[in-house]
Amino acid sequence: MGRWVGLRVYGAGEGRPAGPVPGRDYVELIGGPLDGQLLDVTSWGAEERADGALLVTDTGQWGPGGRSDYAPVPGDGTRFLWTGDTP
Repeated sequence: MGRWVGLRVYGAGEGRPAGPVPGRDYVELIGGPLDGQLLDVTSWGAEERADGALLVTDTGQWGPGGRSDYAPVPGDGTRFLWTGDTP
């Protein structure tokens, strides 16, 4: 857990903790508008993790309602790399 100290969890708020929770699995988002945030992938299977994530963000190229695309870093199960934004 020490690795994630101080990082904010994507989707935090509305009853969800802002920081990482012990016993949960996270990947770090690298680059783009969500850089430095954590994504909780605890319930994701191997196939879902291999697909990466398309995450809603208000701070990307397309503004409110836009999405940022993050793909797993090959050989590193702890980071997703930003590949671009989409409306």
